[in-house]
Amino acid sequence: MPETLLDHARQHQAELTEIRRDIHAHPELGLEEHRTAEIVARKLEEWGIEVHRNVGQTGVVGVLRNGNGQAAIGLRADMDALPMQEATGLPHASTVPNRMHACGHDGHTAMLLGAAKVLAETRNFNGTVNFIFQPAEEGLGGAEAMIKDGLFARFPCDAVFGMHNSPGLPLGEFTVCPGAAMAGCAFFDIVITGKGAHGAHPQQSIDPVLIACHVGTALQSIVSRNISPNDTAVLTVTTVHSGDAYNVIPQTAAMAGTVRTYKPEVMEMVKANMTRIASSVAAGFGAEASVDFRILFPPLINDATELKFAADAAAAVVGEGRIDRNRASVMASEDFAFMMNLVPGGHIRIGNGVDSAAVHHQEYDFNDEAIPYGVAVYAKIAETKLPRDTES
Repeated sequence: MPETLLDHARQHQAELTEIRRDIHAHPELGLEEHRTAEIVARKLEEWGIEVHRNVGQTGVVGVLRNGNGQAAIGLRADMDALPMQEATGLPHASTVPNRMHACGHDGHTAMLLGAAKVLAETRNFNGTVNFIFQPAEEGLGGAEAMIKDGLFARFPCDAVFGMHNSPGLPLGEFTVCPGAAMAGCAFFDIVITGKGAHGAHPQQSIDPVLIACHVGTALQSIVSRNISPNDTAVLTVTTVHSGDAYNVIPQTAAMAGTVRTYKPEVMEMVKANMTRIASSVAAGFGAEASVDFRILFPPLINDATELKFAADAAAAVVGEGRIDRNRASVMASEDFAFMMNLVPGGHIRIGNGVDSAAVHHQEYDFNDEAIPYGVAVYAKIAETKLPRDTES
């Protein structure tokens, strides 16, 4: 019986697991992934793959060509960690305080490295595969940084593909979501400036704490009263900070949070109404409010053709019965959307196991048993998107 891509990937699982756990133990935040990027670059060079360092500051692109085909694809993984303390107690747990690979980017990096190694060994494709190792996915603009550094001008791609682990989904299973799969994301900061006073003399103040409470409540009317019920939006205030003493009414209060939508026009509507409400409510109390609304990611929109292609590749590896082709969209965001806005692409989710902690949780860990599945699917995408039978 001939060896399958999954069989081939499993031959490298021990090495890839070691790499993954080493990256996990030494997490780096966005645009600081110098150690991780160097590990990636050296491994690619070791396997005979052309390497380009410092793309978008700390990004790495590996280029593998075979045959005479002119077609090219991009396979992308993210590399950055999160600013949070790990609580797994694992032998390979983070050695850096308040730094943790809590989203599985260490595993994504290992899977794409594995695909690069397998494809370098098999050469069962005709064309060019660009292995895109992206920095700073967690809200720091890594995809945009690579694009502004000429990613697709230097490494042209006819299609791009990404993969993210999915806690709760069984190992060896994959899901895809047609159309808008993940929400666009914005962060906001609201600063209310009032008038400080002694806590015993509130009549001398314009209390920013009281105003912040009213603003926070009023903001919830945007989703319920300004957005059509046919659309979807989330507005969440996540921080409120003001004052330092029990008996002092402070001068200012600061609020911050996030907004998620599936449509750019809905995001703009939220922005306009947030600015109006914050300013008007503050003015009603005699205070002022400033709003800084920053759109970080557009919605992630799967191209129908490329998404089907990715799903078909996964089905060829694990069987059609282990693919959910109509997964519901999620309100989380993914800055791979910037790349998919420029090049048609497909984003697929891979099972991290039913017992996995959620991403961005202090007890999360990427499941190393998922690595061969991701490797094989990435490699299958390349082999079927760039078939050898196109050689002349």
